[in-house]
Amino acid sequence: MANVGLLGAGSWGTALSVLLHDNGHNVTIWSIDEREVKMLNEKREHELKLPGVKLADDMVITGDMESAIRGKDFLVLAVPSPFTRETARKMRPFVAEGQIIVDVAKGIEESTLMTLSRQIEQEIPQADVAVLSGPSHAEEVGRRLPTTCVIGAKSRKTAEYLQSMFISRVFRVYTSPDILGIELGGSLKNVIALAAGIADGLGYGDNTKAALITRGIAEIARLGVKMGGKIQTFTGLTGIGDLIVTCASVHSRNRKAGYLIGQGKTMQEAMDEVKMVVEGVYSAKAAARLAREYEVSMPIVDEVNAVLFEGKSPAEAVDDLMQRESRSENTSLTWDGE
Repeated sequence: MANVGLLGAGSWGTALSVLLHDNGHNVTIWSIDEREVKMLNEKREHELKLPGVKLADDMVITGDMESAIRGKDFLVLAVPSPFTRETARKMRPFVAEGQIIVDVAKGIEESTLMTLSRQIEQEIPQADVAVLSGPSHAEEVGRRLPTTCVIGAKSRKTAEYLQSMFISRVFRVYTSPDILGIELGGSLKNVIALAAGIADGLGYGDNTKAALITRGIAEIARLGVKMGGKIQTFTGLTGIGDLIVTCASVHSRNRKAGYLIGQGKTMQEAMDEVKMVVEGVYSAKAAARLAREYEVSMPIVDEVNAVLFEGKSPAEAVDDLMQRESRSENTSLTWDGE
């Protein structure tokens, strides 16, 4: 049994708190929002973001960050990616030397192009930073439906310790040393999911969705490997697995936002209607900048940016993707005799 501090009481944080409590751990949940703290304490349920998932009476919900951090065996950081750096900066005075922080959000900081773990390491240099990612919608984890994820950490010891903390009969956890690949897969798939949602909003079919998923993972892997990630990661749970679920699921906020844009909503109107942080919008510009910096072709990412920020119509973006210059699917494959 461990003492766990979970920072961030949105849908994913709440679902993971239930999972960890089911595993026998003592869980303290922190939220910056006093109204959220009050609601969770009174209702024992996040009525807005995870309705129907009950919090046990012995789970502590607090607005006091220090009490959620000090003396905990490990911390789970579950705030939306745009608030990761700010939250980490506030956490720093209370984090002990070597204390483990597991980041479970997905995103890339637009101004620095840093992954979330790098931001946390910069703000809390004394922490042992790990990541948890994979095809894992909060709505299903909260309902205890079978789910599989990956823990990424710098050391095998940390990864296997966290694996033992999270794993259960409904939540299978693998380990990996490829933190960068895990984070890039988890961040960039949100941009591709916006494209998949846009295609759905335009009324396109399964063929289109399959094309976007397949060519999307090709873009993600090209950039990820160039940056130092491992190809095995992009063909695994935090690559193609997470991409599939985010592009196809009714629970996906990125797909939903894209769907609304495909139906004619502006980016802001779509985000307002989703009522949760749409991570892909925040990662899209960063993805395009990384593609330019590493000289990697990412046409789907480019077209998503054009729709989000340059006023290009979704239908025109799809048309331009379809009419790109013809080429081989995989340039590393050759014909016999060549």
